[in-house]
Amino acid sequence: MLSVEDATRRVLATARLLPTQTVPLALAVGRVLRQTVVADRDFPPYPRVTMDGIALRYNSLESGQTTFPIERTQLAGAAPAPLSNPQAAVEIMTGAALPPGTDTVIRYEDLDFSDGPGRRATVRVRPPRQGHNVHAQGSDQPAGARLLAPGLVLSPAEIAVAATVGATTLAVARRPRLAVVSTGDEIVPIEAMPLPHQIRRSNGPMLCAALALAGCESQEFHLLDDLASLKNELPALLAGFDAVLLSGGVSKGQADFLPQALRELGVEEIFHRVAQRPGQPFWFGQLAGGAVVFALPGNPVATFANYYRYVQSWLRQCQGLPAGASQPAFAELASAVDFKPALTYFLAVRLENAPDGRLLAHPAPTAGSGDLAGLLAADGLLELAAGQTHFAAGTAWPVWRYRN
Repeated sequence: MLSVEDATRRVLATARLLPTQTVPLALAVGRVLRQTVVADRDFPPYPRVTMDGIALRYNSLESGQTTFPIERTQLAGAAPAPLSNPQAAVEIMTGAALPPGTDTVIRYEDLDFSDGPGRRATVRVRPPRQGHNVHAQGSDQPAGARLLAPGLVLSPAEIAVAATVGATTLAVARRPRLAVVSTGDEIVPIEAMPLPHQIRRSNGPMLCAALALAGCESQEFHLLDDLASLKNELPALLAGFDAVLLSGGVSKGQADFLPQALRELGVEEIFHRVAQRPGQPFWFGQLAGGAVVFALPGNPVATFANYYRYVQSWLRQCQGLPAGASQPAFAELASAVDFKPALTYFLAVRLENAPDGRLLAHPAPTAGSGDLAGLLAADGLLELAAGQTHFAAGTAWPVWRYRN
């Protein structure tokens, strides 16, 4: 059996960049950027006032002047006019452009005003330096500076920056398109009342939900445990999607026809078994020049583990995210765990942010790979390495989150 690390390398080796598409700015959040965005002018584009108050020449204060006649009032958005009297001041509002001939702003809280004859301001607290309360032009970013680079997941912060430079559209990675296929004669639609020997479909809705959160497009299908049916239905899925996610039908049972069907349809088997628990058996392959196939176990916790450990990283790489974006966080075991098989163990854990900044992982083991409800008590899967049997409290391990 392959190690988890070797399986990961083989999965990611099949990832190919998805095409680029241009979308309106309003639809770009959550997408992966495929272009460089530069500053079209200085940031800020003018000396920007950061406090309501008065704008004046600092030299006037240094010469001993403390009371200033108000020459006019300037609001944000108004074109700045020069200060005509160097011994006067302009009453000014936050966000306004600093008037030529002034270099410092004193806030209202440090002033006293009198109104007759003429409005005058007396400085009670002298500013510590020239340029006080002024956001200097270009001090954040100069015109032409690179603000956003390809490979970013666009959050509201990036959307705001793109809007500031007038980017009405952005080039982003096309969303991955996946076919989600459950198999098995014992599985019935979720709206049906199952017979005592049947169960409702859960892997399909679970995988589609996970893909939706990952910004992917998916379509759900169900195929019977029949070789002829599989060979008839799978070609359209292999041709129409970037990847096919199958659950069930990959073991060695008499009705587990998927490996044979895939092989006969020209899908190259890259591996079939990985030394892990849960997550067996896991079949992975690729159609020459086409879709990849993740054939996951039918047991829901096993399917869950394989999605978050392998499929999610493959999806990120296909969209052009940097390698580090696929790396998990680390969490400390809150209590010791023993696991004797020589396998990588994906332990369901409840996560807690401790006051000292540590991320603690409290074991919440399920009752086996069929215990779907057991995942409700956990937030992620802690990856405990093969090769040891005792995992001490306080040791840190990768954690694959499925809940924030």
